Amino acid sequence: MGKLKLTTDPKVEAVFANYPDFVRDKMQHLRKLVIETAEETAGVSDLKETLKWGEPSFVTKNGSTLRMDWKEKNPGQYAMYFQCTSRLVETFKFVFDQEFQYEGKRAIVFQLNQKIPEMELKECIKASLIYHKVKELVTLGI
Repeated sequence: MGKLKLTTDPKVEAVFANYPDFVRDKMQHLRKLVIETAEETAGVSDLKETLKWGEPSFVTKNGSTLRMDWKEKNPGQYAMYFQCTSRLVETFKFVFDQEFQYEGKRAIVFQLNQKIPEMELKECIKASLIYHKVKELVTLGI
């Protein structure tokens, strides 16, 4: 694919630095997967890393905002959030069924001790990054 232009709001680094030690590497791993997927995805040339609702978020020209966070009220898990008005999570449920744990129409939830199915997650990330180009496709191009 082409060269990716990544723009990161400095406030994002502060959020990652403030995660507790036991979850920081896991959150950084999700972040790495998003950036890798953007680099590998045709049509994604600009990726903006910013904060939305105080959470690390990724925005592309033709995509749907993708967020991620760990919350103190559920310390044993962390999640990747998708726009609940999109068809993203319902499509992930259809395509990947039991591969992930979901939270309604808005999130894929990971347990701290869980091994993430990276190939499948990258398909979900890709669908989010190019959502407005694939939203008419039955399985969003997955």
